Parts: sequence; structure tokens; C-alpha cells
Amino acid sequence: MKMLVTGATGKFGTKVVETLLKTIPATQLAVSVRNPEKAEGLRARGVEVRQGDFDHPETLDSAFAGIDRLLIISADGDNETRIRQHTNAVSAAQRAGVSFIAYTSLANAGETTMFLAPPHVATEEAILKTGIPYSFLRNNWYLENEIPSIQGVLAGAPWVTSAGSGKVGWALQQDYAEAAAAVLAGEGHENTIYELSGKLLTQEELVSAIGTVLGKEVPVQQVDDVAYADIMKSAGLPDFLIPFLVGIQKGIRDGALEVESNDFEKLLGRPATPVSESLGQVVKGLIQGK
Repeated sequence: MKMLVTGATGKFGTKVVETLLKTIPATQLAVSVRNPEKAEGLRARGVEVRQGDFDHPETLDSAFAGIDRLLIISADGDNETRIRQHTNAVSAAQRAGVSFIAYTSLANAGETTMFLAPPHVATEEAILKTGIPYSFLRNNWYLENEIPSIQGVLAGAPWVTSAGSGKVGWALQQDYAEAAAAVLAGEGHENTIYELSGKLLTQEELVSAIGTVLGKEVPVQQVDDVAYADIMKSAGLPDFLIPFLVGIQKGIRDGALEVESNDFEKLLGRPATPVSESLGQVVKGLIQGK
């Protein structure tokens, strides 16, 4: 049985591959990457490295050839770009005769109001139309997404948010990666949807945990979206990024990530790493410059 992971040199893909290599022989694993030279380290360990670019479907035909189980890791970019790229990948998987597709989706993708949802909805629908057995890994929110705000806190800034009392199921990328690896290499995951979420917390609850890790009280500044955008702009963030960040805050405020689930336990035999422990890892990495 041959498995393939797309985007395997990205931060998330790297964690998935490293997790898989702890449980399966390297000869059973292939990766599809835009730049094969970035994956030379994997090739040296016996992993088959294939060139595949979601913007060039012809490269995906050879990348996915002979693959039994495929993990499509969602790409970066605007919604339109992602829909096109993901659709290309799904079509290539169908042409290649792949027998199982796992896909990293978004929390509550079918019903969420989060502005990031359209590519995930379109990709899930495209996979369903193929008739290929699937598993949708609906990832809630990476704790690592909050690193810029945590860096601000370390520098003495308050925690600024317009997310109100909305709750988020933060978890480490490593937890999500281990869940993806468990589905790709495991059995009995055909035609499943996993809502992968850590313990639901408000901004204040997360910041309280950060304060505990740092041994100091961290003030939370709740503002409206306009003020949040102004503060982000004054902090030096590029203009194109600000509507994206405001949209995330609004989605959280509206409850888009408030999805309670014990699916991590189903896949990993344990809940997501407790947020206090996860934050300790993140803060330690920032202090050590990792």
C-alpha cells in the first residue's frame, strides 16, 4: 500500500510526514511537492519524492500515479486560488484511481459562516462527487496562529481582539498532524468526518493561560472591528492582511469555531494536548528563537 502526502515540505506537512515515518516504512510513503529539492532530506531517508504543483494538473497525474491513500493538505492563498488548486488535486486523484482521500478541512465546514470556508466546502463537495472513500479532517484552529499576538505579549503589549466572547478549539499543529497521520495510515476511516478541536476557550481564557505560563498578568483589550483594524495597521501589518485578520475575529465572535468534539480522542487515544502545556511549548520556542 502506497501513501502520499501533498505539501509535505510545509510546516504542517512536515509534521505529518515525521509522524508517519515513526509508524510505517519509508518505502510505503511518497510526497508531492512543488520544489523537490526542498525534500532531498526525505529522499535520503527512503521516501519517494514526486514533483506536483496544484496549479499544473499535468504534474499531479504523475505525482499521484500508483497511490492508494492520499492526504491533500489544503493550500495557502485566497479563496478563488484555493478552490482552483484543490479541485485540480481532487480531479487528478480520480484520474489516478486513488482509493482513499483524506483532506484537511475547516471546523464545521458544511455550515460555518467563517469567510475561509468556501474552499473547504468546494473541496469536500468535489471529493464527494468522485465517489472515492474519504475522510474530512475538519481542523479547528492552530495554536501557532496566535504566535504574533504571543510575541506582542512577550514584548509588553496587551492582547488585542475583537472576537468578543466567541470560543475557539485551539490545538497544536502537532496534534492535528498526528490525527491526519492516524487516518492516512489507519483502517476504518472510510467516509468519515472528524471535527478536530481542543478544549473550547474564549480569548480571556486563553490569555489567562498565557499569563500563567509567563508568570504575569496579561491585559486583554476587547475592541470593535474598526479599532482592531486600526491597531493592526499601526502595528505595521500590511494592508492586504488586515481584512483577513478582521474576518477571522468576526468569525470567532460569531461562533464559527465553537465546535465541541472528542474526535481527537477517537484518533489519538487522548485529547488534544492541554492548552497550558501547548502554550508552554510555544512560549519556550519563541524565547529560544525557534
